[in-house]
Amino acid sequence: MTNRTHPCGRPRPFYWRMADRLVTLLQQLPPAECGYTIARNLRIPARDGIDLLADVYTPTGLIKGTLLLRSPYGWRMLMGVLTGGVYASRGYRVILARCRGTFGSGGTFEPMQHEVEDAADTVAWMREQPWFDGSFATFGGSYLGFTQWALLMDPPPELRAAVISIAPHDFHESVYGGGAFNLADFLGWSHQMAHQEDTFWRRMWGLVTARRHALSAMQELPLADAGEKLLAGRAPWYRDWISRRDPDDPFWSAMRLGEALDRVQVPVLLQVGWQDIFLERTIEQYDRLKERGVNVALTIGPWTHVELVTRGGSIAVGETLDWLGEHLAGNGLHTRAKPVKIFVTGAQQWRDLPHWPPSTREHCLYPTAGGGLADSPADTDAQAVFTYDPTNPTPTIGGRVLVGGGYTDDSALASRGDVLCFTGQVLSSPVEIFGSPVLELVHVTDNPHADLFARLSEVTPDGRSRNVSEGFLRLAPDAASGTLRLELDAVAHRFKAGNRIRLVLSGGSHPRWERNLGSGEDPATSRTAVPSRRTIKLPASRLLLAVGD
Repeated sequence: MTNRTHPCGRPRPFYWRMADRLVTLLQQLPPAECGYTIARNLRIPARDGIDLLADVYTPTGLIKGTLLLRSPYGWRMLMGVLTGGVYASRGYRVILARCRGTFGSGGTFEPMQHEVEDAADTVAWMREQPWFDGSFATFGGSYLGFTQWALLMDPPPELRAAVISIAPHDFHESVYGGGAFNLADFLGWSHQMAHQEDTFWRRMWGLVTARRHALSAMQELPLADAGEKLLAGRAPWYRDWISRRDPDDPFWSAMRLGEALDRVQVPVLLQVGWQDIFLERTIEQYDRLKERGVNVALTIGPWTHVELVTRGGSIAVGETLDWLGEHLAGNGLHTRAKPVKIFVTGAQQWRDLPHWPPSTREHCLYPTAGGGLADSPADTDAQAVFTYDPTNPTPTIGGRVLVGGGYTDDSALASRGDVLCFTGQVLSSPVEIFGSPVLELVHVTDNPHADLFARLSEVTPDGRSRNVSEGFLRLAPDAASGTLRLELDAVAHRFKAGNRIRLVLSGGSHPRWERNLGSGEDPATSRTAVPSRRTIKLPASRLLLAVGD
């Protein structure tokens, strides 16, 4: 620990201290250990001549270490308390740096385009400060996690540990997960960013109206023009995101940071939720780091993206403090029982595992004529048919969506005419599944421009259904008919005795993903809509579940 000279900061005002106490109470955190001061608007010179801004939160007592957090979301009280305040009041100096083009930092905000260079320049500035003690850690979630991967493209020798939550390392893979543009998430996020620096009352009014306006824009065509109308010039990146689809386009190179997974050496704690939009990327990060022998831990809770802060806040912050205490402060405490901590939905319990996924055995279920889901294949000629109409797209209900998603009653899907629904028999005993369910289908379409959506749900005795896992795939036109393999979202779930397992199939899930208009034209600029008639050959189709031993 150190108590070196620190920036001249001001004590927290009364209302700020009250907010600190409220966060401690709501998130069930350990008591604060000290007060802290805040030094505002310190200037960080970037290599291209602009100045970035940072606030430094300094404990009034002994300092356990330095934490760096880089964010585009500013410095207002809520962000300050949830990030700087929580950790400064527990002994860590926190540098809350604002990304370029946001809340007074120089330059123009171009999402994720400058984070590698700006992260390195921030560390270079930090090294020159008289209060810097020669080591630091990073933490943060979502965009704040991406900025950590940006720093890890060239890991500084002073870095000791990282806590990366709900964050991608390859943004293109998240924007185009399954091969189609993730419309709800990334038009919605662009709309949020377009208005985040509005005046207080405009932001309050925006909270009431933003979702309605964004959903309205998502129904319009063409998508590029509808989005730009909504954003009113405040998010110029949106047209690039929806128009430049090739992952090898140089536009995406600064946002694809897979090399960081091969360069990081320090201990990394990863946190995510089963219903988070970045679940796949987080599990990929865990797999890559574990394969390399990096000290990596993984926590997956029953949360959406936003719920990691709300419902999951006490767990996420508690784990972060433990990780920093062990790997930065060097308190000698090892508090994590095993590297992997997961929440088993349905069972409603946490489990500690040596690795993910655990050992399982394969169990097959087969869709049958009449809407069954059985332990043996359907009759030889059995098939099921549905028609997808892009002018009346199958709606998104719950699932891994940034806003309005999560676990929900999805019974309405089963009653739609553009959906196939297969429901199993009542379970005589609980069934636990782990990892990614896999769907193998023999699929025929009269229109090669088609998507496929599948959902696994649990049906209670009163007939209500609740989502468990789902998957989406934009089909290649030359392979849209034939045997398809679709991997659904990873899960840890217990189907209860007395309930039933349900499989739902459709031609899309809008507006989570842009609808496939069926015309073969550019999805960003097209208005033409052509339906597709689908046939599923049931005898050769099956659902593969990884059942716990």
